[in-house]
Amino acid sequence: MLNRKETAWKKNRKFGDVKGGRKWPKLADNIFNRQHDLLPPSENEDTPIYIHENPSRDFFFPVTIDEIKNFLKKLPKEQTENLTHIWLRKMATKEFEKEGSFQGCFICGRDVNLIVLYPFPKDLKMKLGKKKPAKKILKWYSAFCPELLQENGKWILKWTEQNIKNYYLEGLLLHEIGHQIDSFYKRYWSKNYSKQKAENFADNYAFYWGDKIRNEYK
Repeated sequence: MLNRKETAWKKNRKFGDVKGGRKWPKLADNIFNRQHDLLPPSENEDTPIYIHENPSRDFFFPVTIDEIKNFLKKLPKEQTENLTHIWLRKMATKEFEKEGSFQGCFICGRDVNLIVLYPFPKDLKMKLGKKKPAKKILKWYSAFCPELLQENGKWILKWTEQNIKNYYLEGLLLHEIGHQIDSFYKRYWSKNYSKQKAENFADNYAFYWGDKIRNEYK
């Protein structure tokens, strides 16, 4: 059972700067209209604060809060000390079908630095569409060894439970931490700093630290 600190959140302050994920969501989209209004942590509160929602019956979270906590200990403290919240947020089947491979995002504003992770289908299939994925996309996932398949004219990545767990920690979570670090240096707010540059920075961060952690803790 989760303690109160892992589930506490309130709705009275607005923020809505969205960064990250394997897509770049539009703020106009209903499910990504970030008005969840989390309170910043109090002065003596342990961070990050964890929020866990039960996913719908077709989905599951490949990682637990304890696994995330243990993983964060493998990173230098200065890279995670500004994180205020990590939210394992449910997603309905119809939302997943609409948004496809959207897996997570980083949100910052008003003293809140939040990473949201979304659940994964229980059939362990990641749908990539009718067009064969670009080499860059396949390279991103290749370190975790999913199987590329075609089903009914659509491309999918078929995962194992262990591989998708590794990906959520060593790929997705690190990617969003990369966005958090990037935002700390205020590059997001520069007119000359493109979305693609932000994604490249987060990808490179995840590649570097994913390899480093795998080599040190294998």
